[in-house]
Amino acid sequence: MELKEFAEYLVKSIAKEPDMVSVQQFGGEEDSTILEIIVHESDMGAVIGRNGKMANAIRTLVQAHAYILGLKKVKINIDSF
Repeated sequence: MELKEFAEYLVKSIAKEPDMVSVQQFGGEEDSTILEIIVHESDMGAVIGRNGKMANAIRTLVQAHAYILGLKKVKINIDSF
């Protein structure tokens, strides 16, 4: 499973409106990858979590998956529309 698909699967599992979840992957500087996760405004609380714990868990899992795929650095931005 690719990195973008994995992140999308994780966030859609958490979101109350999974159809509104969008994940885009960009190439960053050198060997880094940027994932832009966009969710509905009503899902921001669930995706970020209390004190950012859910967001940190998502970042940890995505970075672990990236390591398995052989990617060096992954930066994740979570935003709403």
